[in-house]
Amino acid sequence: MMTWLRNSRVAMWILTILRVYLGFQWTLDGWAKITAKGGFDASGLIMGAIKNPVLTPDKTKAFPWYDLFLRVTTNDGQNTSVFSFLVSWGELLVGLGLIFGTLTLAAAFFGLVMNFSYLGAGVVSVNPTFIFIGTILLIGGYNSGKIGLDYWVTPFLREKLPFLKNDIKV
Repeated sequence: MMTWLRNSRVAMWILTILRVYLGFQWTLDGWAKITAKGGFDASGLIMGAIKNPVLTPDKTKAFPWYDLFLRVTTNDGQNTSVFSFLVSWGELLVGLGLIFGTLTLAAAFFGLVMNFSYLGAGVVSVNPTFIFIGTILLIGGYNSGKIGLDYWVTPFLREKLPFLKNDIKV
């Protein structure tokens, strides 16, 4: 399956359709947050995650490390402006990267980071679907962005940044 996703022309087209679909969804969400009247405010989501963390069936915190992370980085939910900025612009940039096929794997990775963060905060919504599609894009590797700007960007970056060269022999 991995070989097919990474090398097949049919898979390249399927990955492109999935990539553009996911990118469009991220872009719409990010744009709505950036252009929202009064700006986007993540404090409600963060306070909800802090006050009502995701629980296991035996009523213990499912993600105690994530709860601690939110408490420490937001001063117990009092300072959420950095998260508000990162969420809105992160969603927009991930979406644009996926739509145009530019730094596709980085965009898919950071989209997954946001999806898992939302799940850790207790927001299910479309996150499992986005995680599934994002994972397929990551597994597809370079083939995911081949029909896009990565066709030119990836070789350019590999030439200019030696640590990105694909010299690994297996």
